[in-house]
Amino acid sequence: GDVVIDTSGDLDVAASAVNRADLLQRQGFYPPPPGAPPYPGLECSGVVAQVGDGVVGWSVGDQCVALLAGGGYAEKVLVPAGQLMPVPPGLDLVTAAALPEVACTVWSNVVMDAGLRAGDVLLVHGGAGGSGTFAIQAGVALGARVAVTAGSPAKLERCAALGAEILVDYREQDFVEVVREATGGHGADVVLDNMGAAYLQRNVDVLATGGRIQVIGLQGGVKGEINLGVLMGKRAQVRGTTLRARPVEEKAAICARVASEVWPLV
Repeated sequence: GDVVIDTSGDLDVAASAVNRADLLQRQGFYPPPPGAPPYPGLECSGVVAQVGDGVVGWSVGDQCVALLAGGGYAEKVLVPAGQLMPVPPGLDLVTAAALPEVACTVWSNVVMDAGLRAGDVLLVHGGAGGSGTFAIQAGVALGARVAVTAGSPAKLERCAALGAEILVDYREQDFVEVVREATGGHGADVVLDNMGAAYLQRNVDVLATGGRIQVIGLQGGVKGEINLGVLMGKRAQVRGTTLRARPVEEKAAICARVASEVWPLV
């Protein structure tokens, strides 16, 4: 294959964003992966200050956004070229800094891994949160029916404004019952779950035949019990993912899909 001397570029950072992972890192619960900068910032926007010898498609002075393993809170950051994306059309440079992490998380899980299609039912837990609000809009854009859980009527109103159809107040209602009833017994084809253990069995219960659960957070604990008979009977899948620790090649593939498929929707 081709020998690439250096596939990174230096970025002068304009803005970064706050993700749950940054908060967890500050609390000592989420150390950066090996080789990543020790300080927070999983995404940023900025201007290319320097390009490595092997980099094509980017020049000094280009505005861009970047998906990072860390370091976005610095003035400059070194980024693998595959993790740079153009600024989405219609967005200013500062606002755009809040999109790479959530867009890559949602698109890689819901579309690339779980294969959400038009007509599917997507259940998003924590619908009013960062990944939740993005996932609702992504699901609607793809032609899915979106169900959400949230903890207050005000949060559910916000979710409805973004396009969620099936609204579950998890403090008052059982999402399994509500989603199954609202879908005529079908259930959810894809579940995007930030809760982990606390919701594991009920996530399996709410699934349609051939359904997929994508676990992206562990706010409800790390160890859960599951009825494998129900999982097998539904020919269903449970998949856990993180974005931060993925290899550079995988991140580049995700960023390429996000730039081509998500940015036009923004």
